[in-house]
Amino acid sequence: MSSASISTAPKDEAKRIVFDDPHGAAGNMQEAEVTRVRTLRGAWRWTLIAATAATILLCINQQFSLRFFIGYTQLNTEYFYLLIALMLPFTFLIFPGTARAPLDRIPWYDLVLFMGTFAAALLLMSNVRKAAEAGWEFGGAPNTVIAAGLVMWAMLMEALRRTGGWSLLLSVFPFTVYPLFAESGWLGPFRGTQSTLEQATAYHVLSGESLLGIPIQAFADTVIGFLVFGTALMMTGAGKFFINLAFALCGTFRGGAAKVCIFASGLLGMMSGSIISNVLTAGTMTIPVMKKSGFRASYAGAIEACASTGAVLAPPVMGATAFVIAQFLNVSYADVAIAAIIPAALYYIGLFMQVDSYAARHGLKGIPRAELPRIMDTIRDGWYYVFVIALLIVMLLYFKRESHAPFYATALLLVLNQLFSRDTRWTLATIGKFLEVNGRTFVELVGILAGCGLLIGAFSMTGVVSSLANDLLRIAGDNPFLLLGMCALTSLILGLGLTTTACYIFLAILVAPALEKLGLNKMAVHMFIFYWGMLSSITPPVAIASFAAAGIAGSPAMKTGWESMWVGSIIYFIPFFFVLNPALVLQGPSPYLAGLGLMALAAFGTLFICGGIQGYQPFVGDLRGAGALEWPIRVLLVIGGFVVATPGGGIMPLSQMQVTLLGLAILVPTVLIALLLVRRQPPLPDGLRAP
Repeated sequence: MSSASISTAPKDEAKRIVFDDPHGAAGNMQEAEVTRVRTLRGAWRWTLIAATAATILLCINQQFSLRFFIGYTQLNTEYFYLLIALMLPFTFLIFPGTARAPLDRIPWYDLVLFMGTFAAALLLMSNVRKAAEAGWEFGGAPNTVIAAGLVMWAMLMEALRRTGGWSLLLSVFPFTVYPLFAESGWLGPFRGTQSTLEQATAYHVLSGESLLGIPIQAFADTVIGFLVFGTALMMTGAGKFFINLAFALCGTFRGGAAKVCIFASGLLGMMSGSIISNVLTAGTMTIPVMKKSGFRASYAGAIEACASTGAVLAPPVMGATAFVIAQFLNVSYADVAIAAIIPAALYYIGLFMQVDSYAARHGLKGIPRAELPRIMDTIRDGWYYVFVIALLIVMLLYFKRESHAPFYATALLLVLNQLFSRDTRWTLATIGKFLEVNGRTFVELVGILAGCGLLIGAFSMTGVVSSLANDLLRIAGDNPFLLLGMCALTSLILGLGLTTTACYIFLAILVAPALEKLGLNKMAVHMFIFYWGMLSSITPPVAIASFAAAGIAGSPAMKTGWESMWVGSIIYFIPFFFVLNPALVLQGPSPYLAGLGLMALAAFGTLFICGGIQGYQPFVGDLRGAGALEWPIRVLLVIGGFVVATPGGGIMPLSQMQVTLLGLAILVPTVLIALLLVRRQPPLPDGLRAP
């Protein structure tokens, strides 16, 4: 086990597993994960570090109004372009252009792209104030500005290709040029107002609706701070603390290694917001222990993939998409984080129940207490992380200062770490590594978010969104269930080729207005789109989280992907629950009381859904004891559990009481029959209980 060691203990004491920091010297929060990147060295590394430091200082200056620029008030658009000038050019140095491009040196053409992007960004930044005064985004921009805009447009598309792959480029590029032929008859419902090349270029690079629109605004206002906090947290050893805490608390339970995996990945994900980073850090610890405990390699990989997928769902630090949602809805990030609490809790509760039923069916035991970290030792070593996270949550939820909260939390963390930690105190070398890790993450996110911003600009230019929403409603016949099904399928398909953020932006523009016109809650609609776009992480044929976990587990990639769908199946149901009743995203009248009640019902229904899926129902037993009726009983348990968990009222034709009674009418006789059949059967021999 690469990240664990066995401590030397006295003879009368069992050998205890000690888990080291899974992040080594770094942790980051990324949007799209790529494996083939170039490590900058020498002068270029120090250039990246300096640019990252400048980016963070610019963000602090803007958020805290420190007025670094004496006698000069910086416009938001000038601030955005400064960030783009500092970070976007490095895309061409860090991400090679082709599979054959060298990794040990920077080719001349990448240097040309670097300089071209930097020059275009500076020229546009120097003119964006004049553009706002003269209305250049609607026409009349000088030829030099248009030329710089065309260079920026081309560089953004190449940056998208390098960071997100050909699938992202081919999905976004046609829409960015769509305003140039928007009046063509063959477009049908997508027909809109057409623009010339000069008009489209000026609007894309000078208006606040395209390149400088919602994605870059989210990055500049809030994402930078949370990236800095997440990296600082992991580089002070929080990963070791979270994983040891998970083993200490959950390791002795039935199927303990898998429950540790879920708990640890959830804790790490709450702070990193990155799915693949979670798999590659927590997975190196948990997957070998799960295999040693008796879990199949593919099943162990599937559990880690599903647990890590919750990283983008779990507040307080969610994935980059959550910040974009806040900008789209014009609400604070705290509102989005609060809305995600119950769905994230239901997801992890469902995973725990799945694992518990699987472990019970296959007779998998927990890890002996003597082999686990001591809980008091773990808390003593990392108590100050609790204070830091508490400060972050209080500032987010009580003071509503989401742009300031991560910087205050980072400052407190670094002070406490320097005072109370011997192993992870920072040196000048650590600060350099910290800036380098942040810089690489900033570069990747800017490459994706800036390019995706052109999607919003294209649809804003053509004015097609409103008419498209009406067309979708007409196709669905004003049926909310059909439209939700269409949206879910579209989200899943788009998610197979796009990053979660790009997929969300597509659907927030195209589908969300139609759902909102049906009277559905805005927050619930946008969370629905977000969740379904994220499901590609565990859904074949892409299933990037599952494939990463399969590499650690040594199992077939596609088999691990299908098992991930099976283990994480509860997440396919949850989005429909909170659209049917927005109290599950803490919206509407008396949201907290109603939300807790619906959460309890959903958790109760999930107990039977997981029992049916895994073939072991808690308080009943192994359903193989039902003989020929095993599968009919399992199907009825899933159906009954789903009905009980489904919120009533709203767009549902049945009230909450009627829905619950219908679910119980299915479950009660099914459970009684199962109980009767299972209790009459003799216990299964040990040989049949092996996984």
